[in-house]
Amino acid sequence: MTRLAYTEGMTDIQTEILSAVRDFVNNEIIPVANKLEHADEYPQAIVDGLKELGVFGLMIPEEYGGLGESLLTYSLVVEEIARGWMPVSGVINTHFIVAYMLMHHGTTEQKEKYLPRMATGEVRGAFSMSEPNCGSDVSAITSKAVKNADGYSLTGQKMWLTNGASSTLVAVLVRTDDAASADSSVYKRMSTFLIEKTPGFGEVRPGATIPGKIEKMGYKGVDTTELIMDNLQLSNDDLLGGEPGKGFYQMMDGVEVGRVNVAARACGLAIRAFELGIEYAQMRETFGKPIIEHQAVSFRLADMATKVEAAHQMMVMAAKLKDSGARNDLESGMAKYLASEYCKEVVEDSFRIHGGYGYSKEYEIERLYREAPMLLIGEGTADIQRMIIGRRLLEDYKIKK
Repeated sequence: MTRLAYTEGMTDIQTEILSAVRDFVNNEIIPVANKLEHADEYPQAIVDGLKELGVFGLMIPEEYGGLGESLLTYSLVVEEIARGWMPVSGVINTHFIVAYMLMHHGTTEQKEKYLPRMATGEVRGAFSMSEPNCGSDVSAITSKAVKNADGYSLTGQKMWLTNGASSTLVAVLVRTDDAASADSSVYKRMSTFLIEKTPGFGEVRPGATIPGKIEKMGYKGVDTTELIMDNLQLSNDDLLGGEPGKGFYQMMDGVEVGRVNVAARACGLAIRAFELGIEYAQMRETFGKPIIEHQAVSFRLADMATKVEAAHQMMVMAAKLKDSGARNDLESGMAKYLASEYCKEVVEDSFRIHGGYGYSKEYEIERLYREAPMLLIGEGTADIQRMIIGRRLLEDYKIKK
């Protein structure tokens, strides 16, 4: 156990889970991460190992075959996995968001149908709110579901599905205008649908196509895709919660916990960057002594360690608050914003410590340098988080007239 990023008050079970995950990361992920990342190869053996550890069902209630653990436990596990290879934590995170929405918003039948198989990893989740022309502006989505005699017909294009090809259950947010009153807000005209599909690319079920993998500068290994829906026929039972017009709020609830997990992923990546930096600084010598003995490098490492600690503690606070049942959109936004920004800075400082070698693909820091920017964007950009934080602060500190 290192001094940095220590979490006070963990139970014996939490400690045991984290110890098992840390061993798996050190032995099964870190040694192969660079090779798999450079080949952009899906980490099937790693995913299978995480299934055996029970990670896919970590927060799913015991009655559905999961471990019934807290968001805090889950976030600390994600932090450990991201320390080994951040994209693998993305496989878990998107699956978890779909499971979370089912746990809190699904009908009894939907929970019984999906959660036991999600707990084992047999069913793996993906989700999408975004579309090619809307980005963070969810109100601008155009994909729609039209009611018909057999259920709904979905048409449109969704973007940025992590696990898009490898998943077997996709939650998508679409417009259901015909199910809303004429004067209802745009957010009450949205619904979430559950799409079962086969893994892979091409037509994954009649009316649903995964065109191919989106090429990215980082965040490799996992599949990021589009989803094209062309008269995709779904039944009434595929509507999350069984009632139209609730989709935006269901997705926001899922994204709120997703932001805590993006913060955890940023913490894990920053921890690894710090580890690499302080190790290299003790091995590399200039002017007859290790570079860590130069004040400039020592100061840089001090800044890095402080940022790692601050990000970790804010992430832990946001997770604990959500576990308590309290509203935490302010805290999750702060945690995501701070952790992702600090992660970028810590990774860059570690890159600077490595000097010219940091630019070589032979060194792990080169990979981390390409992975960190995704965390600035995922689950809402830094600017979106600042908007959320600003609005919430105004609620709490509004002048009484």
